[in-house]
Amino acid sequence: MKTRAAVLRAVGEPFEITEIELDEPKAGEVLIRFVAAGLCHSDEHLRHGDIVPRFPIVGGHEGAGIIEKVGPGVTRLEPGDHVICSFLPVCGHCRWCSTGRSNLCDQGATILDGMLPDGTYRFHHNGEDLGGMCMLGTFSERAVISENSAVKVDDDLPLDKVVLIGCGVPTGWGSAVHAAATEPGDTIAIYGIGGIGINTVQGAALAGARNVVAIDPLPNKREAAEQLGATHTCETPEEAQELIQELTRGVGADKAIITVGVVDAKVVSDAVTAIRKGGTVVITGLADPTKTNIELNSAMLTLFEKTVKGSLFGSGDPFNDIPKMVELYQSGDLKLDELITTFYTLDEVNQGYEDLVAGKNIRGVIRFDTPPLEGAPA
Repeated sequence: MKTRAAVLRAVGEPFEITEIELDEPKAGEVLIRFVAAGLCHSDEHLRHGDIVPRFPIVGGHEGAGIIEKVGPGVTRLEPGDHVICSFLPVCGHCRWCSTGRSNLCDQGATILDGMLPDGTYRFHHNGEDLGGMCMLGTFSERAVISENSAVKVDDDLPLDKVVLIGCGVPTGWGSAVHAAATEPGDTIAIYGIGGIGINTVQGAALAGARNVVAIDPLPNKREAAEQLGATHTCETPEEAQELIQELTRGVGADKAIITVGVVDAKVVSDAVTAIRKGGTVVITGLADPTKTNIELNSAMLTLFEKTVKGSLFGSGDPFNDIPKMVELYQSGDLKLDELITTFYTLDEVNQGYEDLVAGKNIRGVIRFDTPPLEGAPA
């Protein structure tokens, strides 16, 4: 079948909107018609070269839609199901899944190659195989994905809002709740208030932090943080350091979480300086994996027992956390509508990323208007 998609062919190039071929679902796979896709910063990392995937690749790794067909052996889903996609698959039986660390599932090793778990591709163009970002490719009207990447949700949920629960929301929320293990009364410093950082603010506030200090140079980001749970906001790390010392009577923050667009040595150093003895720094933001970008004084770690750790998907479990986020949204405890600054069409994907880079959006979302296949559930 044919589908329209936003394809990235090389570093530095814009997304190309083109019609491509899509295979039928094979064993363990489903055909999904996307209703919405989130414009997450990670896809911009591909375009800028901070992360280099296998090109060409269909962009997009936040998606929500409706299942139209299922392949042989699929038991978890059926046509008509509404789903949120997880950018990390969960096989359920590898070493990491079986020990409760499904965010590190072995199937996630090929998400930047864009191939399905069987090692082949479902997108094609003029005889060439195209990958799908994170085994998904949500910047396509339709895709064939593994059932391990789709979480069923209630049919009455607004898919153009809950789409954010596929990546940015659980990654940010989990960075505070799981990775940083925020406790009631904690002081939490959050560096960078974008699509992930704003949800780190929500997670820290819901976990009971006494002080949530959001640090970002942009006034609109700081304002959004204040509306969604930040008790204090600062323009610079230096301003934050002074404030944290005042708030904690010189002790320091209990935890610091780094959610900036591109992690560098300075922000890590600032965060390590900000935390107290025995405190923790969580690095959730990304940087070029081929470059060394952290340099610290080891004595500070040894003498003060400070910890620096990484976090993927908020160190959570996609098939547990995504439904939990949905329930928090339904109860009004987790805000999603307020995160979305602008809706775009697929043809406006490049404009969406221009707005993201310019700092105009907290989150942008693509809405698709694709009719269902003949005979498929609407």
